[in-house]
Amino acid sequence: MVCLRVLTTNDWPLWREARLTALTEAPHAFKSRLEDWDRGGEELWRARLETPGTYNVVASLDDRTVGMASGVPGDGGVCELRSVWVGPDARGLGVADRLIAAVETWARQSDATTLKLAVIPGNEPAAALYRRNGFVLTDERGALLPDGVTTEQVMAKPLGRAESGISARPKAG
Repeated sequence: MVCLRVLTTNDWPLWREARLTALTEAPHAFKSRLEDWDRGGEELWRARLETPGTYNVVASLDDRTVGMASGVPGDGGVCELRSVWVGPDARGLGVADRLIAAVETWARQSDATTLKLAVIPGNEPAAALYRRNGFVLTDERGALLPDGVTTEQVMAKPLGRAESGISARPKAG
């Protein structure tokens, strides 16, 4: 059975394990690189979990960490979904859907009107997962990737409250 666990600052070793595994297994799926994190000590990992208002959750299956996701508060009623990853042996079991739903619940409880995310262009499995969970591509330009040319694609999901100022309609063209 898949279990979700919301992390506290003291869970930094578990977060480190999940994050380093994700960056090793799927480097193409993240803007961050393994070399940005693999030498980080306890202070770096605790700081990530101490960011005010964040929500960090891991999924486990048979006492093994098999997935992770984070929610980060933003401005104007917008929260962000970040760091979604599910290990290969747990894909297809609904783990990613459960992680996304957990972050969405957190965002709603934070009075967010929109949940947005950034996906690396060409990562169609991730984009399909997000579309299946109600996210649509927006016209917003994402962050510049390390190649200095490509930008992340921004997707958003309205959470059913007042307008947030983020256009979550399909991208033109």
